[in-house]
Amino acid sequence: MVDKNIYIVQGEISSVVGAIKRNSRSTHTPLDEEQDPLLNSFSHLKEVLNNIKALSDVEPNVFLRPFLEVVRSEDTTGPITGLALTSVNKFLSYGLIDANHEGAAEGIENMADAVTHARFVGTDSASDEVVLMKILQVLRTLLLTPVGAHLTNESVCEIMQSCFRICFEMRLSELLRKSAEHTLVDMVQLLFSRLPQFKEEAKSFVGTNMKKLKMRAGGMSESSKWKKQKRSPRPPRHMVRSQSGQMDSTQPASLSNNLSGGMLFIDQQQSGVPDSVSSSVSSPTTDSGLDTSSKTTSKEDLTDLDHSSTTTTPSEVERAQSASVESIPEVLEDRELLAEQSDSASVHDMDYVNPRGVRFTQSTQKDGAALVPYGLPCLRELFRFLISLTSPHDRHNTDVMKHMGLQLLTVALESASIAPYQSLLSLVKDELCRHLFQLLNVDRINLYAASIRVAFLLFEGMRGHLKFQLEMYLKKLMDIITSENPKLPYEMKEMALEALVQLWRIPSFVTELYINYDCDFYCGNLFEDLTKLLSKNAFPVSGQLYTTHLLSLEALLTVIDSTEAHCQAKVLNSATQQDQSETLTSQGEGSVSNCTDASTGNKLHHDKELEVLMIDQIISEKKAPKKPQRFSSILPDSQELNEIRNRKKLLITGTEQFNQKPKKGVEFLQQKGLLSSPIDSAEVAQWLRENPCLDKKMIGEYISDRNNTDLLDSFVNTFTFQGLRIDEALRLYVEAFRMPGEAPVIHRLLETFSDNWQKVNGFPFLSNDAGFTLAYAVIMLNTDQHNHNVRKQNIPMTVEQFKKNLKGMNGSKEFDQDMLEDIYNAIKNEEIVMPDEQIGMVKENYVWSLLLHRGATSEGLFLHVPPGSYDSDLFSMTWGPTIAALSYVFDKSLDDTIIQKAITGFRKCAMISAHYGFSDVFDNLIISLCKFTTLSSESVENLPTVFGSNLKAQVAAKTVFNLAHRHGDILREGWKNIMESMLQLFRAELLPKAMVEVEDFVEPSGKLSLQREETPSNRGESAVLSFVNWLTLSGAEQSGHRGPSTENQEAKQAALLCIKQCDPEKLLTESKFLQLESLQELMKALISVTPDEDTYDEEDAAFCLEMLLRIIMENRDRVSCVWQTVRDHLCHLCVHATESCFLVERAVVGLLRLAIRLLRREDISSQVLLSLRLLLMMKPHVLSRVSREVAYGLHELLKTNAANIHSTEDWYTLFSLLECIGAGVKPPASLQVSSASADNDTGAQSDSELSSYHPSEVSLDRGYTSDSEVYTEHGKSRIPRSATDVDVANSGWLVVGKDDLESSKTLAAGSKPQTFPLVNQYSLTLGQDMGLHDTKSLIKCVESLSFIVRDAAHVTPENFELCVKTIRVFVEASLNGGYRTHEKKKSHKYDSKSSRLRKRPREKEGVQRRARVSQRLSRNHSDEEEDEGVPASYHTVSLQLLDLMHTLHTRAASIYSSWAEEQRHLETGGKKIEADSQTLWSSCWCPLLQGMAWLCCDARRQVRMQALTYLQRALLVHDLQTLDAVEWESCFNKVLFPLLTKLLDNISPADVGGMEETRMRACTLLSKVFLQHLSPLLSLPTFAALWLTILDFMDKYMHAGSSDLLLEAIPESLKNMLLVMDTAGIFLSADSRTGYSALWEITWERIDCFLPHLREELFKQAVMPGDKPVCTYRSSPVPPSTPPMPTPVKMSSHESLHQLTQSPLILQPLASPLQVGVPPMSLPIILNPALIEATSPVPLLPTSRPADPADPTEVK
Repeated sequence: MVDKNIYIVQGEISSVVGAIKRNSRSTHTPLDEEQDPLLNSFSHLKEVLNNIKALSDVEPNVFLRPFLEVVRSEDTTGPITGLALTSVNKFLSYGLIDANHEGAAEGIENMADAVTHARFVGTDSASDEVVLMKILQVLRTLLLTPVGAHLTNESVCEIMQSCFRICFEMRLSELLRKSAEHTLVDMVQLLFSRLPQFKEEAKSFVGTNMKKLKMRAGGMSESSKWKKQKRSPRPPRHMVRSQSGQMDSTQPASLSNNLSGGMLFIDQQQSGVPDSVSSSVSSPTTDSGLDTSSKTTSKEDLTDLDHSSTTTTPSEVERAQSASVESIPEVLEDRELLAEQSDSASVHDMDYVNPRGVRFTQSTQKDGAALVPYGLPCLRELFRFLISLTSPHDRHNTDVMKHMGLQLLTVALESASIAPYQSLLSLVKDELCRHLFQLLNVDRINLYAASIRVAFLLFEGMRGHLKFQLEMYLKKLMDIITSENPKLPYEMKEMALEALVQLWRIPSFVTELYINYDCDFYCGNLFEDLTKLLSKNAFPVSGQLYTTHLLSLEALLTVIDSTEAHCQAKVLNSATQQDQSETLTSQGEGSVSNCTDASTGNKLHHDKELEVLMIDQIISEKKAPKKPQRFSSILPDSQELNEIRNRKKLLITGTEQFNQKPKKGVEFLQQKGLLSSPIDSAEVAQWLRENPCLDKKMIGEYISDRNNTDLLDSFVNTFTFQGLRIDEALRLYVEAFRMPGEAPVIHRLLETFSDNWQKVNGFPFLSNDAGFTLAYAVIMLNTDQHNHNVRKQNIPMTVEQFKKNLKGMNGSKEFDQDMLEDIYNAIKNEEIVMPDEQIGMVKENYVWSLLLHRGATSEGLFLHVPPGSYDSDLFSMTWGPTIAALSYVFDKSLDDTIIQKAITGFRKCAMISAHYGFSDVFDNLIISLCKFTTLSSESVENLPTVFGSNLKAQVAAKTVFNLAHRHGDILREGWKNIMESMLQLFRAELLPKAMVEVEDFVEPSGKLSLQREETPSNRGESAVLSFVNWLTLSGAEQSGHRGPSTENQEAKQAALLCIKQCDPEKLLTESKFLQLESLQELMKALISVTPDEDTYDEEDAAFCLEMLLRIIMENRDRVSCVWQTVRDHLCHLCVHATESCFLVERAVVGLLRLAIRLLRREDISSQVLLSLRLLLMMKPHVLSRVSREVAYGLHELLKTNAANIHSTEDWYTLFSLLECIGAGVKPPASLQVSSASADNDTGAQSDSELSSYHPSEVSLDRGYTSDSEVYTEHGKSRIPRSATDVDVANSGWLVVGKDDLESSKTLAAGSKPQTFPLVNQYSLTLGQDMGLHDTKSLIKCVESLSFIVRDAAHVTPENFELCVKTIRVFVEASLNGGYRTHEKKKSHKYDSKSSRLRKRPREKEGVQRRARVSQRLSRNHSDEEEDEGVPASYHTVSLQLLDLMHTLHTRAASIYSSWAEEQRHLETGGKKIEADSQTLWSSCWCPLLQGMAWLCCDARRQVRMQALTYLQRALLVHDLQTLDAVEWESCFNKVLFPLLTKLLDNISPADVGGMEETRMRACTLLSKVFLQHLSPLLSLPTFAALWLTILDFMDKYMHAGSSDLLLEAIPESLKNMLLVMDTAGIFLSADSRTGYSALWEITWERIDCFLPHLREELFKQAVMPGDKPVCTYRSSPVPPSTPPMPTPVKMSSHESLHQLTQSPLILQPLASPLQVGVPPMSLPIILNPALIEATSPVPLLPTSRPADPADPTEVK
């Protein structure tokens, strides 16, 4: 079967042949098929096709040739040419040419040649354009189909060239031009996407190959384009007549167009133009007669080393003078590398397999010359051409061309990675970067934008090779952004910023900037400067926000975003962190670091460039990443970087000083240790060479100084002159500094140079002088050729003159003439630029060549770092500007998205600072945000409305609290601002209810609100109601105002809702998770935020205090760390308070609450108990005002924690407190802070009006049980008490020695009493200074006391005596129903709630807040209630106390013996516990009996009787039998006698009968005890005195009563005693004359005074006649009684009031006007010395009746 493809070809033949024939007929040109070559070849082809079965049997060339001849033919018209082109296109599209066919390459090559050189006879422009369009189409198909891979480099260049010509021909229609543009884009994309399949050619091959390939950008001038041109000068075959009928050979449209004539490409072999002029090619033969002087000015290819010497255009000047040092081998690090020629396989050694799997092997032409498929050379040529199109200095490059060049470069860079190809990279480094930077200065926005786009692609992919180019680019962008030039369009600034943002977004880009520039000694601080710039730019000057501001912010946020993402990632996979070394190696492979990219466009010899290229490649093939010299490792740590940055600062300073005065700069660096001292000339020379910021003129002066000859040698040695011609070496040398003008100096500099050059190059000249002479001659030649002043006067030297001048100078021989000629040409074509001398283009070229040169040294090494490296360093540099910019934008913007963006920025900054622990950043952030919440700036009245209606403020508030919750750990200073905001919320009543309610001991509900509930003064609303109103917002907001408007209500609701979402309470509850440092700062903030004296507001202070306390409660587990702070704060609040107020009350309650919670913590309990002493240190009148709170709190404390209290000191504190608040005892003087003479009259000011409602016991069940297990558990760790004097003093039992009593006598009657009175043991009272007390407090304290006593586990050796003493204090306080306070009601009771102090000079809110009427749930109740309640409660208290005393008394012995037993068992040290009767008596029994006895003196009958019963029971109890005589004597002296003395007073005037009974029972008790213990008492030496005292009392009691009760009872008792004594033989004495002892005599002498007849009744036989009862009145020794307060007998209420409003009397032992007498008797009676010395005897009544009942027996 015949191949279908054959039919396709035959069809195309018919169509083309038919067209030719039709055309000849219409033009009346006879056609001879045999003669006409075109028709002939077609008929020949037909025959061939008829004889084959498949098209593949013939070579492609065979069926293509006839069609291509039509295309080439000049004589065909446009339509015919078009038909032939369509046919060719069809063959390509249908795949008729088999890519694997051996003739395919040749066929393709012919096709390319024919189509690019297509000729046809023009008709009209529209038709012609159709043909051109078809040409484009064929070329596109040709290159893009798989078979196109066979094209050679030359063909590809020609194809591109054709397209460019169509694209740039402005006379063609736009449609055609645009089509050409699209075709080019497709072609460039294809070519560059194939780049990875090509390898770099072997260097020698590249060199030869390149010579043939030139795409010229020039030749496009109007005169040379689109003229009829031919390949060979022959006249046209067809002449077209113009309409006028004349032959017109100059009309372009009517001439046959020849596409190749004005082509940009010409074969140099054909053209006959010498190589040296090749840069100025236009077609040598043009019809227009254009001569060869019109030069193209394209930027030369690097390999084109011979310059045209006839160039005159400015851009030619630029090129000719562009100087570069880079490719001089001096740059290379390893000279050995030159030897290694690594020839990578060239393209024609390998097959190419296209994407469809078709393999292309090279085909050979018949003549044997290989047709090599295209590869890197044509891409390089194309790339070079595209770059040359972008040159702004080439005047032939129109804007369209520049734009097109940029557009195609974009496509090329997007399609392929160019970095691995040295030949392409060298173009990028030099021309491309240079053109791009120059384009940044143009004012055409589209060019500017396109160049920015290309730049981005370059630096995104190749910044590793473009270190200094990137630096220059960023500096240019910065200049544009900061430019003040009014002509600079806003869009350009915006684009520059966008370019920055885009770069900033490249991962690790910012980090690389920092490490490669900021941490490089000789680069600018790019990152720092850009950050400053962006920050400054984010702040609008006008206050209006533009896109530039937001872009700047976005760039800053990019750093934050990436850092935050890295932090998040680290947090997530901190465990599976990748090994850094892995990352590094992969980085190294990805970015080939080329330290010697040698493509600087320095026009040296061709082989030089090849060497450099080759070395570059060898280096680039080494995969390992290189390390810059300044770092110790590839990834230095932050510390090292900081050191480098510090050194850099010093270097900059040193450089500045050097540029003013070199010596000064060097000295400065020596001082700072950056240069060694003494000076090391090699080191200094190295510094002079590597520091680009040094002034070249100063370097010249410094090295040429006579004193620095060593330095000059070292300086010259830093150059590598080996292998360089002397002029090249000199160029390098002279460009490193500015040559001074003086001849001797120049002489010295050149001499050192030439000596060195001669040495390293093996002395090529005959003498050193020859080298010197030649060097000097080169300098002179340079001046002669290029110095304008010289040129004005002389004609520049010719090469012959130059040679002539040097005749015979080489040691009297000649220099090599060729070398001299080369030197002459090199200098003539390229000036040796003296630094700082030139301006304009020359200088720019010089600066650029320096940049390239630096890039080629190790300095150009660019480090790539793994993402996330150095984030903390970057963040610490950017956070300040970023937060400032965020704040500004947040403040100024109204757009929700921008506000949200700012908040996200804040959050991210917070997260990063938390991650790295930067608390200063976090504080700054919180402080900034707090400002935006408006909480601190707004007045309290307006706050709910303002805050509720300001969404931005709410967002800020939520953010602040959210951040504090999440990252509170690193918050320090910021706590203060947050707490101030909290305080404002509290004032504005926006906090949740739970935060303003606090625990209270006294309130029935156990809760108390810190906020006052305000109500209008005219409405008697209760406080509860107003609180409800506050919650529901229905009540009027302020008195005198209308209710709030709906908007205000809605705003307030919004505010409440927002604050609820903020969850401020969480700050307190979550504080337990804070780091200790943060917690301490938070507490400090709370203490400091408490308002100062000027703006003192109790409620504010109380609120802060409550927050502080809650935080402590939450942090119970580590309270020891913060306890001291709180204690000091509470001390300040309580101890220094001079008057009681709400704050003091809250502080006291707070202290107790803390104690209750913390006592069960062993580690802190002792400190907590110690701090309860703060309460004792308070001013007494202040303490008395808060007594009820303390009483309830202590009750709670003891109930929950009694078992946790072990030491005597702690018990002393607690019992002292109980006494102070329950009984109104003044706190111990030793604890009072102020002077001891505290105002004692305060009793009058704080007369409490007692409330008698019965609060439900505030029993917060702490879940604590106190049982015996706990007791034993704690018993082991009990701290034994040491019996020091202090302890004795503290225990309340004062040892009263003789001296004490004497000293106390000396007190004058009216003198002020001591604050800490001595205790008189012979008194029933403790003689303590008691003030007024609060009934409720007393009842609560007694309750607490009974709790301790009733549970045996709580009574311990450490607290027993204290307990006893406290009971006695309460006994005194409760005596007569607490007469001290009770008699004195109806004075003002301080109401803690209604009198909270508010002193607020804040103008805005002061007026209104002060005006509010505050009604609190008052704690005072009506007087009626008092009257009913008080006596009953006191009655209970007294009976309770009696019972307690009795319990202790009966259990004392067993308790003590068990303690003693336990101590023996445990063998604990410390004070030995004795269970003997002596101990028991002194520390337990005696004081308890005294207490009971004192209650026997109570005015209330029931209490008296009960007390007497208990006393009797106690005295006659079995345990007391163990007491010895001395103790029984002290029982009389300390208990019974004082009791009897007291009972003589008129205690209860109303109850005369009851008193009689009491006295009678007391006397009976006396005699019972006396008789029961008579035998031990007899052993006493002082028995007589004791007996006489008893008789004295009998005497007094006989006359005390008003009824007969005592008159009958006393004689009976007396008889009883006398009889027993007599029976016992006490009165008998064998020695006396009568047989009776002296005691007998004294006894009767005394009795006869009041019962004269008793003796006769009892002892008739013993009565001596003549004895007359003589009643000598004397005051017998009575035990002193010191009642603490006067006992009024009967007084008018007025008197009573008057008396008690005096300061409470503190009775002291006073000297009595009556002397203690001794009865006149002959025998000595030994009295108890303590009795004789005892003070304050009660005056005995001289008569049998009380003198005057109204006269109170009180001592004033």
